[in-house]
Amino acid sequence: MPKVHSVNLVVILALVAGAGLAACSGPESGAGFSYQELPVATESVSAGEGNSVTMGGSPLALAGSGIRPGEALRSAKLARGDLSLIDVADTKGKVRIISVVPSLDTPVCEQQTHYLSEKNGGLDESVELITVSVDTPFAQLRFAREAAIENVTFLSDYRDAAFGRAHGLLVEGPHFLARAVLVVDADNVVRYLQVNDELAAMPDMEAAFRVARSLVGPK
Repeated sequence: MPKVHSVNLVVILALVAGAGLAACSGPESGAGFSYQELPVATESVSAGEGNSVTMGGSPLALAGSGIRPGEALRSAKLARGDLSLIDVADTKGKVRIISVVPSLDTPVCEQQTHYLSEKNGGLDESVELITVSVDTPFAQLRFAREAAIENVTFLSDYRDAAFGRAHGLLVEGPHFLARAVLVVDADNVVRYLQVNDELAAMPDMEAAFRVARSLVGPK
């Protein structure tokens, strides 16, 4: 296994931002967001300790107990915009797409969140859309307001990275979450999981949408 190098958080976020800013502008959404031609990850790495993701080719170790499709979503308390806590496992009863991003203040994370909100093809009528990051609840609220996103629930893992540790998605050194997307059924079983091998690429959101659509059936 290659040696995992320590990478400064500022450098990482700058690289993520640079990757997004270098892309070409694409069609705009109804909210005025300009989509970019970002690379889409086709591979998924395993979550949890002993595995890693890369940022510009530099490996970053994952921490926590990795989760796999077929397992139950694990208990982890996340903060809502009013700072109240909710256990992510208590959101059962509905199919959920959980989009996990390192930081909303980077272009790739921004586009991933807009894509979840605006490109889901009507799934938001029957599926709960959730974004999880280590951004503070205040930063998440600001982002949602400025992006005019109202159909996504933002949950913050800023307190102790409980969600990241519980699902093996914490990049512990710089303390942010790996880029990932999960589809969880109404009984809390993870039916789809992609953990990006490279942080600067978009996850395959269309694949997640297909799985979610198969769980709710035709409209």
